[in-house]
Amino acid sequence: MTDTATLNTPELIAKVRALEKQVGNTPLHEVTHLFTKKNVHIYAKKEWQQLSGSVKARAAYSIIRGAIERGELTKQKTLLDATSGNTGIAYATIGALLNIRVALCLPENASRERKEILRSLGAELILTSPFEGTDGAQQTALALAEEDPGKYFYADQYKNPDNWKAHYRTTAVEIVRELPGITHFVAGLGTTGTFVGTGRRLRELTPSARLISLQPELAMHGMEGWKHLETAIVPGIYDASLADESLEIGTEEAYDTIRAAYRYEDLLLSPSAAANLAGAIRVADKLEKGIVVTVFPDNADKYGEVIQALKIKN
Repeated sequence: MTDTATLNTPELIAKVRALEKQVGNTPLHEVTHLFTKKNVHIYAKKEWQQLSGSVKARAAYSIIRGAIERGELTKQKTLLDATSGNTGIAYATIGALLNIRVALCLPENASRERKEILRSLGAELILTSPFEGTDGAQQTALALAEEDPGKYFYADQYKNPDNWKAHYRTTAVEIVRELPGITHFVAGLGTTGTFVGTGRRLRELTPSARLISLQPELAMHGMEGWKHLETAIVPGIYDASLADESLEIGTEEAYDTIRAAYRYEDLLLSPSAAANLAGAIRVADKLEKGIVVTVFPDNADKYGEVIQALKIKN
């Protein structure tokens, strides 16, 4: 077994462990105006209220901490991964706090705000084909890692079990602690870490809860971070046996939900957060009694072009 003390100083290990208190424990928002039905409730975790401003803080922190503790990521290496934006921002935020170099393969058509944030955090951006999405970014990252394994720690969020384990250890536990009567959990599939990790733990803590996964209805869609699994590279951490049901969400439905959430709930959501809410509403509509829980991966802070197009004031 590798002796991490010879690779990472106790100070670095202590610093990464100290960041744990800034990750997770996000508040729940109860949807009370956009959806109302007797004996049926919808809640969503406001995941932007943590380090780096998105749900990806959980996975990025888990991946980085695990790699540091195992001696796989040292200050002599650069953390490398493919990202559509939020995981990259989380990596870069944590990397800046720990003085660890971060290089990110990012589709060229990622939003201007995301690129600016990443560069301001000191991340090296390797822009990939806008036509290949995160699949192309993954292939580029893998090629770089294979060419120079001594330079990079390839985090590989789509295959790294520390991704889903973050949600197994935190997200599901937080939900059950606050909503022990949860009957349904609804979440979109991207890396699939949120759904897989939360779902696996919910199976243990509340076996009667139903798990509903969401996907975009088309391969070309506007929910950044989501994957159309029939046409994309399926993440290695995905567990196809976990979902009790799967629903498809259209981009137009997600964008309509952005407008509705702003008007009725005073929430300015990202497209993926709005898509999760749209899915949760569909599930809740069919119930006579229940507690439906989803997550809002992030808000609209990094989606200026979307908000402008929808003519919503940010």
